[in-house]
Parts: sequence; structure tokens; C-alpha cells
Amino acid sequence: MKEKIKLSSAVSYSKKRLNTESLNIETFITTDNLLTNKLGVKTATALPPNGEFFPAYYPNNILISNIRPYLKKIYFSNTSGICSSDVLNFTTNPEFSPRFIYYNLHQDAFFEHMMKGAKGTKMPRGDKNQILDFEIPNFPIDYQQKIANILTDIDNKIALNNKLNDNLEQMAKTLYDYWFVQFDFPNENGKPYKSSGGKMVFNEVVKREIPEGWEVKSLYDIAEFINGLACQKYRPLNENEDYLAVIKIKEMNDGLSQNTEKVTVDIPEKHKIYDGDVLFSWSATLDVKIWSLGKGALNQHIFKVTSSKYPKYFYFFEISNYLQHFKMMAELRKTTMGHITKDHLIESRISVPPLKIITELEKIIDPYLENILTNRKQNQQLSDLRDWLLPMLMNGQVKVE
Repeated sequence: MKEKIKLSSAVSYSKKRLNTESLNIETFITTDNLLTNKLGVKTATALPPNGEFFPAYYPNNILISNIRPYLKKIYFSNTSGICSSDVLNFTTNPEFSPRFIYYNLHQDAFFEHMMKGAKGTKMPRGDKNQILDFEIPNFPIDYQQKIANILTDIDNKIALNNKLNDNLEQMAKTLYDYWFVQFDFPNENGKPYKSSGGKMVFNEVVKREIPEGWEVKSLYDIAEFINGLACQKYRPLNENEDYLAVIKIKEMNDGLSQNTEKVTVDIPEKHKIYDGDVLFSWSATLDVKIWSLGKGALNQHIFKVTSSKYPKYFYFFEISNYLQHFKMMAELRKTTMGHITKDHLIESRISVPPLKIITELEKIIDPYLENILTNRKQNQQLSDLRDWLLPMLMNGQVKVE
């Protein structure tokens, strides 16, 4: 076992501060836009008031949310910016590799250590002094860098797959909008329908012109919405029993974790979900996603959406487009919590092309969706590999030659 040292020997809390006036929204990091389960950061929704000073971060700093450490929010910065006071900002000492320290703090063991010293119940906060007592291996800096390089290579591949998926999703959405929102699907001569003078007819139900021959239906007409179930009565009775992960709204948005609940495989088949299934959270978040993290059990507050007539891409994008309307309904009810019922689905109104046109676009878009699913599954395998290697590299069980 390699000699251990305390984290305080390798890092310090950054004390530098910057004024918000010179910064933009893409460089502001709070506990809200740090992503759970070590998924990095997303763009903030608003900047703090101009003129105030906040902690500054720089490239190679390590940012960690100090609120509810069990959410495992961590980010290795590659730019400069400001962060809120509830974000821990670590600067690495010169004799240590910043990436090596980052991966030490990327371990579940670090977040468990944070929780042991956390204060508060509803919104626990880590104790800054206790956090610095976390132990890390005292490797020479060249060996630190070798470990960091291996793990960084894995993360770079994950990032590349994510970038590919972003491009594929954008291409699929652009094609869908071009055909079914702008109505420039190919006409019988292969030219864009509306732009080439295709006949448009005003429809009183949707209050807009749609191509001649198109119908108006509801979301409930084009797909089946299967609600999840309360999974408590299907919990495994012993550790050796086969089980499925329970997919709640948290798992739908953040992925699986060691705290994900389990149920037996005896739940009804219609409540099981598989890679490629479309999930629609009808309560709280109001989101629609294509599942890619393996077989699971569908919890209540989520619909599994299927169709025996229409292809997956069609009802996925139709629901996605209609989400804004559902969210406006929630705002009118003066609540941020959505709550979509069967009646709302029946009352919705969408324009539906002839099945022949839908099928033509399916041939183009389906390969995009399949590639996205493949990349997501590979990313899960890479994440599992990284998280399996990480503690063994740090404790010397696996050596880098």
C-alpha cells in the first residue's frame, strides 16, 4: 500500500475574487449548473448582480459543490470565470498534477468522506477543514501524470462521443423541423413542398395552414402512454435475487447510481424498460428522453411511450415539440411542477403527415438515433471502466508501467 498524505498537502482553497462586470453567463458556475453524478457543468441561467465580487477560478482548478455532497458534483476547469460561494474551488500545489488530484476527488470515497463531515439535514454542507483531511496516495509527480493520462484518455473518448451525439441530435432535429414544422418535405418531384408552392390549407383546430392531405390528431392518437407503477411491493427479499434498477425521474435525468432502488424481475412486462425506449416524465420536470442505460423498471410519474403504427422518431419529436405548451400550462396554474394527465394528451392537437412521408424520413433519421444509442452505451461502459480502474490505480493494486 502506497504512503498516504492528506489532501491539505496537495491543494488549497482559492481566495482570489473577481468582479462580475467583465464575465459572461458561460463562465459562471453555481451549485445549480454543476451536474450530478460527476457529469461536469452546463450553462448557467442567470448572472449575479453586476458590481459584486465572487470567488474566481482558473484553468486546472477543481470545482465541487459543497451543498448536498451526495449529489457528486465536480468539474475540472479549462477556462477562467467566477463561482458561487457554495462551490469549493481547489488550487493544486506545484508538486502535484491537477488532473491526478481531480481523479482522486472524483472517487465515490471522497464524496462519502465529505458526507461524514457534513452539517445540516435537509441541505447538508461539507466542512471545509474536514474535507482537507481526505487521504490521497503520495506518488511522484511523473507517476501521477501517467495515472491521470490513462483516465483522461477515457474521459476524452466519452467527451468525443457526447460531441458526436450532440451533432447527430441536431441533424435529426433539423431534418424533422424542415420536413414537419417548415413543411418542406420532398414533393413528388423531390423539391421542398411549401417552398415550391405546395398547396396549404388553413386548419381551424391548430389555427394555422398545413399541407393538403395532412390530418390533425392528438398525442394520444399517435402513441400509447404506459404509466409506471409504485415499485415498493416488488423489492427483492434477499441480495442474491435477480433485480432491476428502478427508473425514477432522478435516474431518467442523472443516470443510475449506487443508491438507485432495486426491484425483482417479476414486475409486469409492460412496466419494464429497455435501451431505445422513449420515456416521458409527466410530473415535475416535464422531459422526454430515449433511454440507454440498460434494462430497468418504470416507476410512477413516467410514461413509457410506444406505438404500433408510428416510428419512434416521430412521436419522440412530437412530444418534445409539445413540451413547451405543457410547460406554459404549468405556468398558468402558477406552479413550476408539471402534471400531465391522460386528458391533457387527448386534448393536445398536432398536425400529422401521411404515413408514407413519415416512413420516408424514418429511413434517414433512424440511423442517427441508432448511432446515438450506441455511443451512449459505449460511454456507460467507458464510465464503468474508469470508475473500476480509479480506486485500484490510486491504492496501487494496478500499476502503470
